[in-house]
Amino acid sequence: MYQLFIADKNYSSWSLRPWLLLTELGIAFTEQHSRFDGPDNRQKFRSFAPNGKVPCLHHDGEVIWESLAIVEYLAERHAGVWPSDAKARAFARCVASEMHAGFTTLRSTCPMSVGIRVQLHQISPALQADLDRLCELWQQGLQSFGGPFLAGNKFSAVDAFFAPVAFRVQSYGLQLTPPAQAYVDLLLSLPAMLAWQQAALADPYREASHEAEPLRHGVLTADLRRASA
Repeated sequence: MYQLFIADKNYSSWSLRPWLLLTELGIAFTEQHSRFDGPDNRQKFRSFAPNGKVPCLHHDGEVIWESLAIVEYLAERHAGVWPSDAKARAFARCVASEMHAGFTTLRSTCPMSVGIRVQLHQISPALQADLDRLCELWQQGLQSFGGPFLAGNKFSAVDAFFAPVAFRVQSYGLQLTPPAQAYVDLLLSLPAMLAWQQAALADPYREASHEAEPLRHGVLTADLRRASA
């Protein structure tokens, strides 16, 4: 049985990716949850992850860390992690890798916080460039492989990599092209995404540094989460 170590669902964009992939593909796993309890949790997380970060997968005595490595480990054991078509699979790997390594302005300006709504002070040129690149990538995939997912008619790892972006678009009211917004709406409607969101909204826990990050760039307009304990 796989064990997936994750952190708080409201905040942890990296945790979401393999959790969503496993859940949507129906691959059995147990969820091991560890709280963020400050700006640096590496020593705490090193109890289960060599790099002191989430997510981390344990399986048959193996420890696999980093999202891309987890995905490739799963792909060696399960069909459907990547598209079966070679061209779609190559595109999916390129795009997932670009998401893994890039979009730094989007990440820093709009940190994932599932249960809040924020009006940004401004859309900087760097943030707009990230949004434009997202729309470009998504249009390329949807047009090339027929949709409704990025690499064809089935959900795969590349969609899991962009799932945190869907929550960011929702939380910060980011403006996208109509095809890109339709793709976001599709991701947000997935049963596993709805389950993740429900768990995030029901959690009363608040971590100060993660709460402060979104307010550096905007104004809180709504908090849909259960009241803090």
